[in-house]
Amino acid sequence: MLHHVKLIYATKSRKLVGKKIVLAIPGSIAAVECVKLARELIRHGAEVHAVMSENAQKIIHPYAMEFATGNPVITEITGFIEHVELAGEHENKADLVLVCPATANTISKIACGIDDTPVTTVVTTAFAHTPIMIAPAMHSTMYDHPIVKENIEKLKGLGVEFIEPRFEEGKAKVASIDEIVYRVIRKLHPKSLEGKRVLVTAGATREYIDPIRYITNASSGKMGVAMAEEAEFRGAEVTLIRTKGSVQSFVENQIEVETVEEMLEAIESELKDKKYDVVVLAAAVSDFRVKNRADVKIKSGQPLLLELEPTPKIIDRVKKLQPEVFLVGFKAETGLSEEELITAARKQIERASSDLVVANTLKAFGSEENEVILVGRDFTKKLPRMSKRELAERLWDEIEKRL
Repeated sequence: MLHHVKLIYATKSRKLVGKKIVLAIPGSIAAVECVKLARELIRHGAEVHAVMSENAQKIIHPYAMEFATGNPVITEITGFIEHVELAGEHENKADLVLVCPATANTISKIACGIDDTPVTTVVTTAFAHTPIMIAPAMHSTMYDHPIVKENIEKLKGLGVEFIEPRFEEGKAKVASIDEIVYRVIRKLHPKSLEGKRVLVTAGATREYIDPIRYITNASSGKMGVAMAEEAEFRGAEVTLIRTKGSVQSFVENQIEVETVEEMLEAIESELKDKKYDVVVLAAAVSDFRVKNRADVKIKSGQPLLLELEPTPKIIDRVKKLQPEVFLVGFKAETGLSEEELITAARKQIERASSDLVVANTLKAFGSEENEVILVGRDFTKKLPRMSKRELAERLWDEIEKRL
């Protein structure tokens, strides 16, 4: 590995360590994004090899991709049979072929088994035994072409996974780099939660004072989103109940809510509707709401007295609806010693029958890092300070042991 690639290798996560990805680049103007995409995949531990069609080389020079990946770029198929070297059936073959950004022309050629460029030749070689993902980019009228649509459906039926484009300015623009990386990790990650169904809540609820003002808290939703995404990487079927205004997530199945009432309704309807294996309540749910909410905006400039009443405790409802579910609660407090924090967590276990409580002293709200104590029925475990993403990995490891 070249020095400049080593500097960024696995700096964001180790999710793709040991994975060899072929980035197959057709001639779309969005090929200019491929330098950033390759670097981002490397930051998660991937080894990236670029393959370029002749038209792609008119848009971005092979030297750029050579720099980005730290590997020689394949621009033609020679006597070295590069397509077989990368994607043939042997022990050193690629783990994934990612065609990005895919033109209408390339998609249709792949669907018809035509291989007349290094890109289509590599895909044909990989077809039977290596996962293939395609991220389209084209003008929206091309994307709507009935034959292009038919070819996309045909490829989906053959197991090719598509990363849907974003529709902006009359174009089917290639998906964002973050989304592509998310989907690649999800595709290649070990599936230790396959067959499990997981419900996660994330973010801060809002309780309205009048139509435009509300009471909320400083939670960003990062922890809940990290928990939901990690479960999806591990193959679980995930439902993420996310509050309005919390950080975005790429989890496929999401429900957006605002108030405690809406969150409770969403959780109850999910638990009545489907059997869940794990429920993770990471959202920072308001403990109080305004007793008499105003229907019109309250005039400013004079003192205002608000009477607050307690909100229903969501965590107390979960086991009543599904007694068998593995319930993970989060407990945040200020000004408590470690012993007092553990005692508060144990009270939640007794009251709500939680199986695991993640207890922290509120330094983590909105930040990237967290320092927590895990409290179970018969154990406590203090974890060192770590990023929320790492913590999500550690928490799922703990949950899996106990499932």
